[in-house]
Amino acid sequence: MKIHSILVVDDDENDQFICEYTIRKFDPSIRVIKAFDGTEALDVLRRETPDAIILDINMPVMNGFEFLDRYAEEFEVHAPVVAMLTSSHLGKDRERAMQYAFVKSYFEKPLQADHLRVMAELLE
Repeated sequence: MKIHSILVVDDDENDQFICEYTIRKFDPSIRVIKAFDGTEALDVLRRETPDAIILDINMPVMNGFEFLDRYAEEFEVHAPVVAMLTSSHLGKDRERAMQYAFVKSYFEKPLQADHLRVMAELLE
């Protein structure tokens, strides 16, 4: 299945830029939706369900794990692919993220075309 839309949740504008650039280079038809923290992401998800969510862990207001908790509680239908994209190299962060059934991947920054290929394969 093709990825039609991706919600990128990251507080860093440079990381947002890199994600959007990489996604556009991978497939310019993918719609990129941006949120700069977990609260903003939840607001977006109350209006629409993207094919995939790329989520940072360390963010102000609501971090990635707080977002995952709220997302699990509030939404019955989840995006087909939720992927963590973080600078955290900690095994405990990976283990914690992968405990959520809807989290399918854990990548280290920066976003790469190979990450997007994995996400697209998970949609099949």
